[in-house]
Amino acid sequence: MSLDLERPLRNPDTSSPPLMTKRARWLVLWGFVLPGSAQVLAGNRKLGRFGLAATFVMLALVLVGVAGMLVAQETTLSVLTNSIFLLVLQGVIFAYAVLWLVLGFDTLRLARLVSVAPKWRVPVAMLAVILTVLPAGAAAWAGLTVGAARGAIGDIFGGGAPAVEAIDGRYNILLLGADAGEDREGLRPDSISLVSVDAETGQSVIVGLPRDLTEMPFPETSPLYPVHPNGFCAGPNAFGEYGGCLTTGQLNGLYAEVELVNDPQYGYLYTDLYPDAASRGSSPGIEAMKDAVSGATGLTVQFYVLVDMSGFAALIDALGGVTIDVTQPIPLGGYEDPATGMWVDGDSYLPVGAQHMDGETALLFARVRHGLQNGDYDRMQHQRQLQAAILAQANPSNVLLRFQEVAAAGSNVVRTDIPESMLGRFVDLATKAKDHTPVAVELIPPMVDPMYPDYTQIHRLVADGVAAASPLPEQSE
Repeated sequence: MSLDLERPLRNPDTSSPPLMTKRARWLVLWGFVLPGSAQVLAGNRKLGRFGLAATFVMLALVLVGVAGMLVAQETTLSVLTNSIFLLVLQGVIFAYAVLWLVLGFDTLRLARLVSVAPKWRVPVAMLAVILTVLPAGAAAWAGLTVGAARGAIGDIFGGGAPAVEAIDGRYNILLLGADAGEDREGLRPDSISLVSVDAETGQSVIVGLPRDLTEMPFPETSPLYPVHPNGFCAGPNAFGEYGGCLTTGQLNGLYAEVELVNDPQYGYLYTDLYPDAASRGSSPGIEAMKDAVSGATGLTVQFYVLVDMSGFAALIDALGGVTIDVTQPIPLGGYEDPATGMWVDGDSYLPVGAQHMDGETALLFARVRHGLQNGDYDRMQHQRQLQAAILAQANPSNVLLRFQEVAAAGSNVVRTDIPESMLGRFVDLATKAKDHTPVAVELIPPMVDPMYPDYTQIHRLVADGVAAASPLPEQSE
């Protein structure tokens, strides 16, 4: 033993297979634990010191990230979701993967397998290759994952716009579920919700608005207020003493009203109504819907998130499917009899109970309305169930396992004007929100008649929901 210790790793006795075998094993193991240490001990010290420095820098970055998540989570998340930082991080990870390969195979050279005992040559070589290739491959996968995240953030979120402060302590986000199929002109949201989140606790209220809601009042600051001062399509307005508009007059027709139909009342050039919409990742039609929902609920809508239902199938399949509690048989075939309005010739049904659905089945579940007990209102509920099921399935382990597929699918499913600078804050609030059950306010019959809505009553219902989703004041002792 004392003889072994007296023979340095740098100048070994190559005539001693037992010593060379022990030396080779230690070099490979130390090269894995501290990349660069094998070179410092037995090879190019300059390369070894560079490898050790790079290793300690990577460890320091990990420790800073962990510490940041513990003491400054929002700031850390803001950095981690910044596309420039992710680009730099991706480059660093790829560079370290290459360095690991160089150090690993150089360590194998330093092991001098020809001098190792014959029975240990293959095991040492295999161990060296495994401990080199697997970590380098993991680093390459991490780099690709960071790249996928950066691409998704760039595709989805609204670029470099500055962060926006909460209004009355809450962030208000319009959530639209749209199905822009080949047979549908323009955007007609089938599911319309307003999510209001407490800026401190993450407590939320979800206000469900029927797509056939009428006469939504516009705030006086809206460009559409002069056209519809008494509510959408309500008279008198710019179209006449008795009112009028160019579409159905319903909430889900407002996008088409502003963007797809040319009329002097809107000045032809609809971008003049909302000149900065495009630069924020929005559009005049979306901005008009935000104004209408603001007026209808009494809450100022700050952002929108548009979920394309036709792209849900790919996202759901990327997540491995979703499980939904089906409360009534869902017809998967048939047609509506134009004479009776009844659904006939249904050839199959999705049964009642917990059902694990792939993307295609989930999309049918979200789209169907004929043959359901409450028609459109059941479809609204189904789409919200599906959105909740996707969020439940998108747990950290599942998303990380399938991240690149999820990121690619998400880029095709989601549009929003939430700026990149707000991501850290919203991810932090989403984490806090898991400690609370969202308050649901459904503005549907019998509570609300969409054809003859009482907006004073609706404002009161929304205010009650917000109060229920707000933190209780601290009791004085």
